[in-house]
Amino acid sequence: MKNDISSDSVIEVLSHHIGKCKGISAQSLAEACLIRPVSPHDLRHLRKIIQRLRGDGHHICAHPATGYFIAENAEELDATCEFLYERAICSLKQISRMKKVAMPDIRGQLRLPT
Repeated sequence: MKNDISSDSVIEVLSHHIGKCKGISAQSLAEACLIRPVSPHDLRHLRKIIQRLRGDGHHICAHPATGYFIAENAEELDATCEFLYERAICSLKQISRMKKVAMPDIRGQLRLPT
């Protein structure tokens, strides 16, 4: 029985989930990687592995409606990139409003006269 989720196990399982019509939920993906009951810690660990794999250039897509899958074509990859972009912008807007600063000022971006 496997004790921890690995990058290799995630890639192995996702190799059977190519295209959004074959998406797999995080819970099911973790269960397939571990072959044991999944804990909340396992799901957090899975998300970190997905981030690392994406950072390494793997075309791992996801959406709450479809689950995780490997992009079958450029359109699926673009849709996931747009989803991640919109989620990032939403988070930055929340930070901007809570700190009562403009979005460019969140990380001290300089404003130069034009």
